[in-house]
Amino acid sequence: MDFIQSHLEFLANHLYLVVFGAFLIEAAGCPFPSRLILVIAGTLTEGIDDLVGLVAVTALGAVIGDHVPYLAGRRMGPRLLTLYCRLTLGSERCVESTVAYFARYGAAAILLSRFSASVRIFASVLSGCGHIRYRRFLGWDVVGSLIYATVWGTAGFLVGDQAQELLRRLGGARFLLLVGPAALVGLLLYRLWRRSRYGPAQGAGLGAIACDIPDADRRVEAPR
Repeated sequence: MDFIQSHLEFLANHLYLVVFGAFLIEAAGCPFPSRLILVIAGTLTEGIDDLVGLVAVTALGAVIGDHVPYLAGRRMGPRLLTLYCRLTLGSERCVESTVAYFARYGAAAILLSRFSASVRIFASVLSGCGHIRYRRFLGWDVVGSLIYATVWGTAGFLVGDQAQELLRRLGGARFLLLVGPAALVGLLLYRLWRRSRYGPAQGAGLGAIACDIPDADRRVEAPR
């Protein structure tokens, strides 16, 4: 128990670093319960200044991580994107949803896709393939990341006292030790379920949708 408690104290003392790393990993495409970590981190903040710092660090990690799928779309090409789709457990439905987002909202789809992890990955890939110029991609991505971090960080901040009291009743260390792995396993199972139901995302098809359009800011045609 002391071993677990010491690790939890380390996480609490390095909260910004943990949140930054979580969103960096998740934004790059690896399944990770970053939203849960952000909410928990929000409950541990003690004031508005801490909350602002948490939001800034979260957004920074997310924006940097989003450059991985963006550069994959821009530099790796459709064939290598197939491997990326497999590694990130992306489903064909995620690609269809992303294309529909771009068709309806254009560049603003980058902001909206922030609230769906799987769709956001492919929004970055499509942007890298040529749909959105880098400055526009970066601008919308920063705004979306800040809004996302503010919403979930504030949610944790507002319920901080109640959450900490609940953790004390449940035995905080043991509860968190179970919740983290359970959330990660649940996320992996959810992505695998989407792949089994809708089929795996195909990098070649994604590249054909995005990279063959000459106008970098043209909205794609929604799937029928």
